[in-house]
Amino acid sequence: MTAALAFLTCLGGATTPDGRTLRWFPAVGALIGLALGLVWAGSDAVWTPLVAATIVVAADLAITGLLHVDGLADSADGLLPPLDRDRRLAVMADPTTGAFGVATIGAVLLVRVACLATTPVTIVGLVTVWATARAAIAVVALVVPYARPDGLARAFLPDDAAAARTTAAMLGAGTLAVAALVGAVAGGVSGLLAPVAVAVGAAAVTLLAVRRLDGFTGDVLGAACVVGETAGLLVLAAGAAP
Repeated sequence: MTAALAFLTCLGGATTPDGRTLRWFPAVGALIGLALGLVWAGSDAVWTPLVAATIVVAADLAITGLLHVDGLADSADGLLPPLDRDRRLAVMADPTTGAFGVATIGAVLLVRVACLATTPVTIVGLVTVWATARAAIAVVALVVPYARPDGLARAFLPDDAAAARTTAAMLGAGTLAVAALVGAVAGGVSGLLAPVAVAVGAAAVTLLAVRRLDGFTGDVLGAACVVGETAGLLVLAAGAAP
């Protein structure tokens, strides 16, 4: 679990990820969601919902070390413009951020703040959404081909394809089922559907990457995670709408 913490957050030290790291992704996601829920509870007791929502989004960026939004920006720059495959990969490896990346990050962060500010935020809701998002990217890493010959995410790629598919099925289906059940008990229909929306959002990003890159990269994992979380928050916000 330490390796998963180190990879997904600014915590955990410099532990190197390996093939077992992916199994701990949902647990780390749940811990991040729990931390954000506590941040919300403290902030909402002092400030307005809008300020509290902004603090939660900022806390998420801090806890994850901007890793996922960086992947979102790089993926937007590489996947959205009309480029060939090699050029897309080169753009995604470039440390500078282009117009597509800046616009995408801005839009996504605004949506996340708006959702949190208009939703009766619960710790359970954040835990289920964040855990499902990490499970989703673990599944992607286990079953989707890697698009680069090297890269950060290669450290935990599986060697046994059959075992990887089994692990992915158990990890993905298990996390989704538990998150949906817990979400339904705590939040009704929106709590049930939020983890499903997370999976759909992450799948949409992955399918776009497979179509344009013939696989995934570490940046794609970050983008899938953020888009999935945002889709889940949108469903929770819809459930709170009059």
